[in-house]
Amino acid sequence: MAYLIDCPHCGRRTTDEFYIRGDASKQRPGAIGDDTMAQWHDYVNIRDNVRGRTAEHWHHTGGCRQWLVVERDTLSHEVYAVTPTSTWTPGSAAKAAARKTPAGKTPVSRTPARKTPARKSARRAGK
Repeated sequence: MAYLIDCPHCGRRTTDEFYIRGDASKQRPGAIGDDTMAQWHDYVNIRDNVRGRTAEHWHHTGGCRQWLVVERDTLSHEVYAVTPTSTWTPGSAAKAAARKTPAGKTPVSRTPARKTPARKSARRAGK
């Protein structure tokens, strides 16, 4: 389903011109090491399946080629704000979402991005 995003550089465009990267609120862990491996695993593989208002990184590949933070509702696809990544601060969308997200639109539990082979084999065995 295509809807419109107001690019601060190009004006109103359809989502067909954009590439979505995902959650803008995730913080990149420090240097890779034994003490940060769990943090890197969560950063790369674990996603929050947010129901309601969220902030996501979008790349305007079909236009100005700038990275933007789009604050939108994942159920209705209503776009609340579009901000260049250079001026967006992490946590601002979460604070706004906490104030404006209606009851019942809460984050769903965290789930791994991929199923492990052990889970597939357990299902095949009928367990």
